[in-house]
Amino acid sequence: METVKISAADVKKLREATGAGMMDCKKALVEAGGDFDQAIDILRKKGQKIAAKRADRESTEGVAVTKLNDAKTEGVAIVLACETDFVGKNEKFVALAGEFADIALNYNTKEEFLAADFGGMTVADKLVEQTGVIGEKLDITSFERIEAAYVGAYTHIGKIAALVGLSAAVENVEELAKDLAMQVASMGATTLSYKDFDPAYVASETEARIAAIEKDNEELARLGKTLKNVPQYISMSQITDEVLAQAEADAKAELAAEGKPEKIWDRILPGKLDRFLSDNTTLDKEQCLLDQTFIKDEKKSVAEYVKTYGDVEVTSFKRVTLG
Repeated sequence: METVKISAADVKKLREATGAGMMDCKKALVEAGGDFDQAIDILRKKGQKIAAKRADRESTEGVAVTKLNDAKTEGVAIVLACETDFVGKNEKFVALAGEFADIALNYNTKEEFLAADFGGMTVADKLVEQTGVIGEKLDITSFERIEAAYVGAYTHIGKIAALVGLSAAVENVEELAKDLAMQVASMGATTLSYKDFDPAYVASETEARIAAIEKDNEELARLGKTLKNVPQYISMSQITDEVLAQAEADAKAELAAEGKPEKIWDRILPGKLDRFLSDNTTLDKEQCLLDQTFIKDEKKSVAEYVKTYGDVEVTSFKRVTLG
């Protein structure tokens, strides 16, 4: 049986199409008798075998990337995951993630994206093929997409990516959007405002947090150390007009007990009430983007920072991370 001669040009063409190594491409072409499409199928089947063997592996490394359309009205953030940091930092792997993001921008869901075309095969098949090429399990572990009048993005060393949607493209909107996306990436907000919280969740979280602080205080008391403040509440969603009125009455009673002249109470009360709100809205500061302290200016909340740009609001945000 005559051996089929495989040219260097054929190997190069197959390598460019699949990303597989030169020897793997040559072997596939030889096995396929020089048939290019059959060689691709051979490499794909190799990828399927490797993918099946590594199905139970964890893909906790990789790269997070974003892509915006030219009008900055649509954005997508995805994570292309692999098994090791070594592969995750590889230039070709990062470039592949960018190609996936270009495609993802045109689809609304992860399922639609995985079924989309990638050079004659689906994205899902491309992941399997590249699993065979690289030798590690590859997966799209996160897919988030938003649309807005203006969309901004920020990526932190390829590990965290964030998108932010704004209601209008105001002056210097690029700076605003980048700062907000950086805030989302850094501080990990889960919702826009305390108004979005389910009351049952807030009640459950309040009980758990108070119990945890009281337990800590038992140990601190045993050691003779200063006790932590035990809050009554953890979210602005719990603080009604009646609660605020009671907080003010308590503050006045405290000032009277301290012997402070009533004529100076008006200068002291705002600070005490601000402290009450700060102590009793810890959940909001952790999870609500607009209620968080702005990372570039601790004297402002994110909501206060947004107001400095005029008539614009945050309409949505998304965040993806490795692992």
